[in-house]
Amino acid sequence: MSDRDAILASVPVLQPGQALARGVCRHLRGHGFASVEEFVPERGKRVDVMALGPKGEIWVIECKSSRVDFQTDRRWDGYLEWCDRYFWAVDEAFPTDLLPEGTGLIIADAYNAEILRMAPEHKLPGARRSALTRKFARHAAQRLQALRDPRI
Repeated sequence: MSDRDAILASVPVLQPGQALARGVCRHLRGHGFASVEEFVPERGKRVDVMALGPKGEIWVIECKSSRVDFQTDRRWDGYLEWCDRYFWAVDEAFPTDLLPEGTGLIIADAYNAEILRMAPEHKLPGARRSALTRKFARHAAQRLQALRDPRI
């Protein structure tokens, strides 16, 4: 096996929602955001992407890869209390008329994204922002440490 083949064999195949999340995270990085995928703000909730902005703003982005994916997941409104802005990330073929009013819209693929509709801002209470920012930082640091030392 060549070095190239070995590298390609070690790269995980992304599921459609993971590919959207990757494109979203790449785009947000260009705006100064740090992102964590599959973040758990509290027990029983898992957001696809949580992003922490340069001014401390917190965005949640839910990635939907199909109509069925969207229609079978009705927990999204429980995520509103965990962010300043809430977005949907979908691919260009997604029927965006299904998405609720009053939310942001991001069109994405595995490599990049574009914010088509800015989400309205609903500022988090200070105590929740502080606790969530600390949890975000700890979670990101633990993920980085696990990459460096996967035996932990």
